[in-house]
Amino acid sequence: MNPPKRLRTTEDEADTPTGGQQEEEEEERRAVNVSIVMPMYNASCWLDECLQAILHQDFTGTMELSVFDDASTDESRKVLEGWRERLEARGITVTISGHDSAKPRGVGYAKNKAISQSCGQYLCFQDADDVMFPQRVRLQYEASLLHPNSLIGCKVQRVPEGSTERYTRWINTITEDQLITQVYTSHGPTVVMPTWFCSRSWYLKVGPFDEGGKGVPEDLLFFYQSLRQGGGMARVDQCLLVYRYHEKAATHSVTEETIWKLRVDFLQERVLSQWESFTIWNAGKQGRKLYRSLSPANQEKVKAFCDVDENKIQKGFYTYEESKKRPKPKIPVLHYKAASAPFIICVKLDMTGGVLEENLNSLQLKEGRDYYHFN
Repeated sequence: MNPPKRLRTTEDEADTPTGGQQEEEEEERRAVNVSIVMPMYNASCWLDECLQAILHQDFTGTMELSVFDDASTDESRKVLEGWRERLEARGITVTISGHDSAKPRGVGYAKNKAISQSCGQYLCFQDADDVMFPQRVRLQYEASLLHPNSLIGCKVQRVPEGSTERYTRWINTITEDQLITQVYTSHGPTVVMPTWFCSRSWYLKVGPFDEGGKGVPEDLLFFYQSLRQGGGMARVDQCLLVYRYHEKAATHSVTEETIWKLRVDFLQERVLSQWESFTIWNAGKQGRKLYRSLSPANQEKVKAFCDVDENKIQKGFYTYEESKKRPKPKIPVLHYKAASAPFIICVKLDMTGGVLEENLNSLQLKEGRDYYHFN
């Protein structure tokens, strides 16, 4: 007769974990609340200020700093190593790796590497040339718990003061609704990349970052993908980052045409595919460029251009000269009061002294339903 099978107790399981269990338990022991993710390339002149600010975070949970050095040729690595002891004394684990190839592989690659070597449940993205305020990690961590599948941003202080004035004002003043409705403008992500904070699980669902290197807007591509996956956006309405503007910033390597094409494609995918017809608000250069950039199916949906400029309106229509169609398409140009919604607005935000906003309000239009800003 076989002896009775012994019932397995939780104590037994604890004594003899399986391989998978062991890995999970090891991972849990290793995990920290927040990984500060920092790609680095020739940042030695900014690092002291950046790392001092990380040291002074008032977050009481566990943190690590994960840095990937993308072939720096200056003293960046040396400066960073000089901070290791101070950061670790404060309880911040420091992980540094990198490569010394002849040239950098790009921000997307460096971010992915810094994330893959980290173990935080949440990721706080930090550029090596920016400076976080003491409450940044704490406040964004709290916001992330409330918005799990979201990119969390914050308000910024631009340095030098007065650089990119309109862009900075936009970052800091757009409303919660506009974080979603204004994703098609030339300003790019409504929650700007240097302020991003999200859960690791959300990054793994959306990412990784595109590793195409120089000239690839990896942040914009990730941002669009996050929206496609149903991700949200939220902004902590406090200034939590000094956001530095300088000519060596990686942003400057991306051409306007690259961004334009991505924006047009995303607008067509998310908005124009839902509309049967629409009006382009601006019969000038930008409005006509948008029309020419659309797919033939979406060009067919453009029922008119509208404008406030009497000279443009008096011409009566815009002829699409480059068209292979015969006769060439002629699109009416109307006064905005004679045009009908929905509209794609191709007038620069914040450049008309409030006139554009007044005109839109006079027609009692709702952003995100009756119109979207494109410029």
